[in-house]
Amino acid sequence: MAWDVNVPDTYAKSHVGDNATEAGAAANQAAGNKIADYDELTGTHIFYPVSIDRGTWNHLAVKLVQEIGRRATVW
Repeated sequence: MAWDVNVPDTYAKSHVGDNATEAGAAANQAAGNKIADYDELTGTHIFYPVSIDRGTWNHLAVKLVQEIGRRATVW
């Protein structure tokens, strides 16, 4: 498994418009960019992009943390 953490600048010009209409838009866009960047790993790794935008996490980051928590409680 591999992951990459990214915290986009919510107030950057490139994100302000999208964030005004959708909470977490910068995090979702950053996560999509990371998925594209690490596309070559999909054959050998499970990849999770972790992007946090003003406290909003992208859905795959939430899924990763939930899975870690679930497995930790099994022990």
